[in-house]
Amino acid sequence: MTLTAKPPLVEIRNLTKRFGNRVAVKDLDLCIYPGECLGLLGPNGAGKTTTIYMLLGLVRSTSGEISVFGESIPERLKQVKLRIGVAPQADNLDPDLTVYENLLVYAAYFGIDRSTAGKRADDLLGFFALKNRSDEIIQHLSGGQRRRLLLSRALINAPELLILDEPTIGLDPQARHLIWERLEDLRSQGTTMLLTSHYMEEVSRLTNRVLILDEGKIVAQGDPGEMVADMIGSEVFEVADSPEKLDVLEETLRSCKVDIERVADRLFIYSKEPCAELETMAISLRHVSKRPANLEDLFLKLTGRTLREN
Repeated sequence: MTLTAKPPLVEIRNLTKRFGNRVAVKDLDLCIYPGECLGLLGPNGAGKTTTIYMLLGLVRSTSGEISVFGESIPERLKQVKLRIGVAPQADNLDPDLTVYENLLVYAAYFGIDRSTAGKRADDLLGFFALKNRSDEIIQHLSGGQRRRLLLSRALINAPELLILDEPTIGLDPQARHLIWERLEDLRSQGTTMLLTSHYMEEVSRLTNRVLILDEGKIVAQGDPGEMVADMIGSEVFEVADSPEKLDVLEETLRSCKVDIERVADRLFIYSKEPCAELETMAISLRHVSKRPANLEDLFLKLTGRTLREN
């Protein structure tokens, strides 16, 4: 049975949120199925955070329906929250407590007895390579250690749904890869996850399915690898040159099955099948790079390359 053949853990229908005249989320339909990791992507202001806040009952929707574990939100929010783990983007660990105490105090919010909480804390600290830091206060931890502790805390109640909001933001490559390995382990054990991230490599590695939002609406969704192949192609050529030479190059490539995007003094050429003119260009021009197409190419193509300040 495929993941999507099972009843969804989360089901959102026609969800809309307005802040005055601004529509943050518009008629959103979204499902998360047991055992999958869904990536929720979009530029700043696309509606990702607002959607998560509505899912967690932190923001009331203008219209639409939210169901989690078959329970209606916000009417059954208290019962649902006991079964969800959240690793927020902002670091909100208690600075007055040790690593171990942070987990025990958080476990108490879920009514978990101290013996069970202690065993889970020991297991999680070992899982996230924090066992030798259990008696340290928070100020003594590195950024990567604090992120791993946030993830440990999110799992202390053995959640059926784990929400990850930029789980590796600001981390060095070593810390990021360690967290990816741990999240892959959790996914292989059947943990259902909702991930938001601006690291496209992270999304490609962890998710089974992605949903791209722009201006509060879904612009694409599906398997990340299949979406890249279908909408971008197999290879990307990036050419930097004078406007005149780029004009000539665009004309030369009209016979090829390619999509061309021009940004200032650069040409991005998305290739879906071999083209002799492209290969000749890659050899003859000095300022050209060739690489496999990836999720970031798709993201930029769908949402644009302009920086947004919302």
